[in-house]
Amino acid sequence: MFEPIRTRRLLIRAFEATDLDAFHARRNDPEVARWQTWTLPYPRERSEKVVAEVMAMDGPTSDDWWMASVILAETDEVIGDLAVNLTWDSRCAEIGYTFAPAHWRRGYAVEAAEAIVEYLFDTIGVTRIAGTLHPENTPSAMVLERLGLLFEGHTRLSYWVGDDNSDDWIYGMIRDTWEAWRGRPSTPPREVRLVEIDPETFDDVVKLRTHKTQERFVAPMAGSFADALFPELVDGAPVVPWMRAITADDTIVGFVMLALTTEHHSEPYLWRLLIDRLHQRRGIGSRAMDLVEAECQGSLLTSWVPGRGGPEAFYLARGFAPTGRIVDGEVEGRKVL
Repeated sequence: MFEPIRTRRLLIRAFEATDLDAFHARRNDPEVARWQTWTLPYPRERSEKVVAEVMAMDGPTSDDWWMASVILAETDEVIGDLAVNLTWDSRCAEIGYTFAPAHWRRGYAVEAAEAIVEYLFDTIGVTRIAGTLHPENTPSAMVLERLGLLFEGHTRLSYWVGDDNSDDWIYGMIRDTWEAWRGRPSTPPREVRLVEIDPETFDDVVKLRTHKTQERFVAPMAGSFADALFPELVDGAPVVPWMRAITADDTIVGFVMLALTTEHHSEPYLWRLLIDRLHQRRGIGSRAMDLVEAECQGSLLTSWVPGRGGPEAFYLARGFAPTGRIVDGEVEGRKVL
């Protein structure tokens, strides 16, 4: 029997008959259905059948999808649902989630899914949790990343909805991954430094990684080292890279690379800034930028790809102003120091 779970703002409980109208409305909302497995219109008879089947279950059951309603505790409003599919005699789980658009971008999906992940590991005792999604469903991918799931694969033209098919992204987490994620540091470090990369630190630097959705904004480490080894020509001359590891309390947590001022390049350019996924949201990026700016004189250029989850707000808040130039699809910005 599934016991209700309470989080800071939510109640997660088994489906009830009174959840039908909200469930049916979500299933027929084009924004909700855009990346889901059903087609529109979604018949009410089908909603009634799904709700009845889920209500007849005592909780997650091996080889079948089960769902729980997500309730806003303050108002008792049904705002979404969580889905769980157990396989391999309840040793593995796949999760899903849908929320009414009026409640998007408030952290409810992460809050609810965190609770169901904990329940699956601690109460059910699964060894693995996975989630799959359309590669263009960035908000859903960001939810899985906020839970600590790792991007594991990209399958091509492997997923069908009606007569349409698409690629699929696979995220996964085992218990060790989950324990490392929930045990990661969450408070600002005492000290942030920029240190030279040498044979002793290289292995730790090369292991740094962002979330998968952030790779469209900052290249993985292999790409950064390749760019440094074979620098591009700008204004007829190769740029000169300057690289440092970022440490927080003597742990390597990030990487920064500048293109230095030369006789051919009048301004330094912030080429890369990467904070490892386990150390984001600790204020490290801003403190590292203070150190980077202290290395520069006059002004500093950078550029960014616009988009949700990107660094644009970070750079604007630090005083970078768009120059009006678009370089290789990126917005160029300058900060006067």
